[in-house]
Formats: sequence, C-alpha cells, structure tokens
Amino acid sequence: MEYKKLDTLRALPPGTEAVNVTRRKIIHGAGLVAGASMLGLATGGVWAAGSDKPEKEEIKIGFIPLTDCASVVMASVLGFDKKYGVKFVLSKEASWAGVRDKLANGDLDAAHVLYGLLYGVQMGIGGQKKDMAVLMGLNNNGQAITLSKKVADKGGVDGPSLAKLMQTDKREYTFAQTFPTGTHAMWLYYWLAANGVNPLKDAKVITVPPPQMVANMRVGNMDGFCVGEPWGHRAIMDGVGITAATTQDIWKDHPEKVLGSTLEFAKKYPNTCRAMMAAILEAGKWIDASLANKNKMAEVIADKSYVNTSKDAIDQRIMGRYQNGLGKTWDDPNHMKFYNDGAVNFPYLSDGMWFMTQHRRWGLLKDDPDYLAVATSVNQIDLYKDAAAMTKTPVPKSPLRSSKLMDGSVWDGKNPKAFAASFKIKA
Repeated sequence: MEYKKLDTLRALPPGTEAVNVTRRKIIHGAGLVAGASMLGLATGGVWAAGSDKPEKEEIKIGFIPLTDCASVVMASVLGFDKKYGVKFVLSKEASWAGVRDKLANGDLDAAHVLYGLLYGVQMGIGGQKKDMAVLMGLNNNGQAITLSKKVADKGGVDGPSLAKLMQTDKREYTFAQTFPTGTHAMWLYYWLAANGVNPLKDAKVITVPPPQMVANMRVGNMDGFCVGEPWGHRAIMDGVGITAATTQDIWKDHPEKVLGSTLEFAKKYPNTCRAMMAAILEAGKWIDASLANKNKMAEVIADKSYVNTSKDAIDQRIMGRYQNGLGKTWDDPNHMKFYNDGAVNFPYLSDGMWFMTQHRRWGLLKDDPDYLAVATSVNQIDLYKDAAAMTKTPVPKSPLRSSKLMDGSVWDGKNPKAFAASFKIKA
C-alpha cells in the first residue's frame, strides 16, 4: 500500500514531497539502510538547545538540473540535513536568471549556483546589484565545450581546427553559454581566445538554460555550447554534437558551482548556514568516497525530480570515463569532484577574484574593482571553517591558490589588476 501512495506522490511537482519520496524509497529499498545510523538518519540532530541551534530549520534551496547539483540533492536524500538539525526543501529551477531573481527576492534561501553569477550580481553587472555570499564550493571540473555535428563534419573538432574553420568557412558562428557573467561564459570565452578567436568580435554569443542546450543544438540554433554535465555527454548520445574540450582541460580543478545566498541571509542565519554547509560537505565526501556511491548518486539524480535524464547520461563522466563522439575515449583523473579532501569546497579568495578578472577582461566591468576587498566580503571563509570543523574537513593554509591555465598563464590571486590586463585578446 505504501508504495502505491509513494508513486502517487511522485507525480507531484518537484519540491518537498518529491524529495521525501526519493529519500523513503532509498531507505526502504536501495541498500543504503545499513549506513543509515552511521549517517545520522536515526538521530534527532546533533544540536543541543542553545546558541548553536539553527535559527531557521527549513531551508529552501534552488538547483538547476545538472550533475553538479548532486551534493545538495544527496544531502537531502541521505538525511545529512536532519543530522545537522535542518530540513532542505529542494526547488528545481528553470534558468540561472530565475535562480538569481529568487535568491535576490527571498523566494530561495540558498542555491546551487554559478560562481560568476554571484559575482555578477555583487558587482551589479549580472542583474540588480545586491550583496551576495559564496558559502562554499560545490564541485570542481566536469563541464564541457560541445561543437555541433555540422561543425565537426567540416573539420571543427577542437580549438585549433575550429579557429581554422571559422577563417576558411566564413559566416556567423553562434555559441551558447548559460549566464552572461557565469562560469560557462568565462570558460567558453577563455577557450576561444586561447585559440585565437575573439568571442565578442568573431562570434555571436547567446544565453540558453542548461537543460535546453541539446534541443537547441538539435534544431541548429548554435554551432557550439559550454554547459555542465550531463548535457555535454547527452549531446553525444543523441548524435547532435561532439566534445571539443573539457573545462578541466582549460583549468585543472577549476571552481564551478557554489552554494550561494544573499549576504543578508548569511549574516542573519549563521547557524543555519553552518548546518547546511556541514550537511553538503558530508554528502560531497560520500559521493567521492567510492564508485558504488557515485553510481547510486547517478541513479538518484537522473530522476525526473532532479536532472530528468537517463542514468547512463550521468554515470560515465562522473567516473572519469570520457568519449568525444568521434571514436576517441579516455580516462580522465580530473573528472568532476565534490569533496577531494575539502579542496573542492574551500571558498578561495583567488577563485572569486579570477571571475572578476575575466569580467574586467571582457568589458563587463568597466574599471578594476578592489578585487581582494570584494572577494573577502563575498566569500564566507570564517563560516566555512566552522562547517569544516564540524565535519573534520581539512582546510588549506592560504585563502589563495596557484593554478596554470591552458594558455600557460599562471593565476595566483596576487596581482589581479595586472592579470586582467595581461591578455592579448580582450574586449
């Protein structure tokens, strides 16, 4: 009888009911029961009554249907939220602009969100200016640049060959990203520019929500796109595109989605934020712990309540098993990571500053901001350190990290103004 009831509930709109159904199904029938007590499912939360108790126990968290929403979803499904005395109410959103608006007006408390989107709102260049908070990183790596079959058939299969094709077969080339100040726009621009193509002058760039990318490519609306998985792999499965580059090829272990909120929310509900972060840290650790866990995660998030695709669109690339759609296959050790001993999750100031350097590079920012001051205001390092302590997550010694990108440039956060001005191809 219970299962009939569950199936009826499953048809309801994404939200609390759908999430609870998934949780109950898993606990009843998918072999995670053994871990339930270990995960704190049986506890009433670890908070003693007093000053550490979450100020707001029910948290509405938005997400976009992408593989990298997984740690937020699994924190709810596995009951890590309950362990820390909060309840996640997940809200599936249609576009990043929608996430931005709902965060700003309070319809959402927090969200799985593009790093560069929060900085765009903070600086008033990606919507109405509002003080925002990056609470933690959700994932590194795992996005891709897809070129259409039409472009690939003419020889455009990677950066250099695409640049050559654009020179020899002249027409208007259209590329899609997911939000003008977001991560995918910045990866797309960086990759095109590293291959000698100015994205602002040599191409037309449009904004398309992630779940609509493959359908838009199928009907010929774009020559290429940059988006998070599973949509890059889905384009190959559906025979409409090929993978020209992964984002980890552009920057190994790059920042990507973050858990974001308004600064006002983070200041007003610090205990709630700590509990939310701790639950998601535990979920990220759980996902990264084994192939079996990744497989279970793929099964859960493929559901129509979440990513709404087939499990096999998700489960290959999260294991590092890549193909480009042209017969090439490889194992990528730099696949999407959700924890990586906490390296994924620490809100490095240098990561926040990098997005501002690119906004400056492409003329979205008209002047150089006080990069360090803005990043220090947005990235909630002290709150994060509390959540890390609660979950025994290692924390790096420095809030800056050094990385070498695909064009040979080294980014260490130490001179953002010079870095932003250092590129030959810019606005």
